[in-house]
Amino acid sequence: MARRLVKNGHSFYVASVPKVTEEHRLARRAQIVAAARTCVIEDGFHKTTMADVIRESGLSAGAVYGYFKSKEEIVGAIAEDALSTIDDLFDSILASEHPLTPLAALEATIEHVAKVAEAPGGDVTRVAVQAWAESLRNEAIKDVAKGKYCQLRDHFVVIARRAQADGTLDPDVNPEHVAQVMFGMVPGFVLQRLLIGDISPTTYTAGLRALLRP
Repeated sequence: MARRLVKNGHSFYVASVPKVTEEHRLARRAQIVAAARTCVIEDGFHKTTMADVIRESGLSAGAVYGYFKSKEEIVGAIAEDALSTIDDLFDSILASEHPLTPLAALEATIEHVAKVAEAPGGDVTRVAVQAWAESLRNEAIKDVAKGKYCQLRDHFVVIARRAQADGTLDPDVNPEHVAQVMFGMVPGFVLQRLLIGDISPTTYTAGLRALLRP
């Protein structure tokens, strides 16, 4: 328990204050991010305000602003949470004694994106698409999106380099160019899934395999 000096009408005294644990802070942060995700999915990024997030979270304004100073910061947190699961996916891929080929790694990524989109708490890919549009007019959101997506593309660079090392990818090609194309396949899947709907990881990866067959 932490202690602080408190003054009443007659004197000062030392009062015990419950210590906020790291677990509690993380839970509060997750509560705010979940509330923001719900608001953006239901009402759109541009229409959602900090007041909406505060109301949806059930917390005080001071509590919410204690974690996030702006809507842009919350969008960054939503992206961070979503991409952290992809980081875990690539950690497992790269930790394998027999790493996946670029095509197999891309298939695993597409399947993972679909799984995350269907997880409880709302389809985070809807937030992603709205953030893309907002990036065209909001430099702060653009910086967040660029940073997170460059991080994902860097994972594909590592995959390409490992494929070159084990002989499954032409050693003369630029791995960054390969990563650019691999990354581009992910938003293509997301957009078709949201806007057209007649697509699944199975159909998408089947098309990729057919396209890349010698």
